[in-house]
Amino acid sequence: MKEGNQGVVDTSMTTLQAFNRCLLHLGRLARERGAAEFIVDGLQAFRQLVPFASAWWGEMSVSVAGAPPQSWMHGRIDLAESFAAEWQQSAGSDKFSHDTLSRPGEVIRDSGYTDPDADVDAFARRHDLYHPMCITFELPESGLMFFVCLYRGDDAPAFNDREAGLFSAFCEHLLQLWRFQVQDMIRVDTGNGATDFAVAGLDGGLLYVGAGLCAVIQRELPGWNGSTLPAEVIAHLPKAPCVMRLGRSALTLTPNAEHVILSLETQPRGAVLAPRERTVAMLFAAGHSYKEIARILTLSPATVRTYLRNCYLQLGVKSKVELGSLLRSPNSLLETHRRD
Repeated sequence: MKEGNQGVVDTSMTTLQAFNRCLLHLGRLARERGAAEFIVDGLQAFRQLVPFASAWWGEMSVSVAGAPPQSWMHGRIDLAESFAAEWQQSAGSDKFSHDTLSRPGEVIRDSGYTDPDADVDAFARRHDLYHPMCITFELPESGLMFFVCLYRGDDAPAFNDREAGLFSAFCEHLLQLWRFQVQDMIRVDTGNGATDFAVAGLDGGLLYVGAGLCAVIQRELPGWNGSTLPAEVIAHLPKAPCVMRLGRSALTLTPNAEHVILSLETQPRGAVLAPRERTVAMLFAAGHSYKEIARILTLSPATVRTYLRNCYLQLGVKSKVELGSLLRSPNSLLETHRRD
């Protein structure tokens, strides 16, 4: 083998070994860290393999009916706290963002301050986004898109083909492990029912949110634009498990370690559950045992059993699967008595 070819092979093997170590570390992080910390720590690990100056990621809706794309949940590394809000002001004109959202699964790169829109160009200059590299993925269970963007300044080289390939492979693993974390926290089949769910920290910061829940919150609490829950909802987080009203809908808040699971339900007309019965039903459908529910709600297991029996009778279901399906039905509204 020629010396030059041997050098290429050695470099490739070194890169492969470094990438494998990065993925193994990502797997360990998925077991040890919450969803929010997992992504930032995972990207920091990848930074050792593909250096970048800053990063932005989250869930985003695409442009519809003339409305610009909207970032509903996001995190950042070495970017200003105002970054997402600033981007939103010119999101409808951001050509790079439109390109990435229209080509899911493909790594999109650019270099230079080349956007034809002056506001977008000024935004990129303000945050030194000279070399962007981004990938988006469809997230069917949420109804939104998942995106990861890396940036380098004008004093750094552009992202090359090798780095783009590593970025694509890494983000596929990152997304899959993050989705598993979210599914484990929600504890339901998220294949078609997670558009009405969210996962948040006690400070109201979103770790995951579905498009259905976004739409209801935005409709009932005008002015909300994502990433952090509205103050009206945050005020209820310490009270979880509990139920709060959102217009004609009901939002169930269930504690999960340092997080709160939010689920939006609509209940069939005529089916009426007391708030405590409803909370018990949601916890049971989410996979909690009688003993766990009793501990969470400070009830006796016998009382939990009585509440569940009432729920089964009033809703006309015969199994946990039917109960969970009914509670997650987008066409059902669980009206509650104005009593505990």
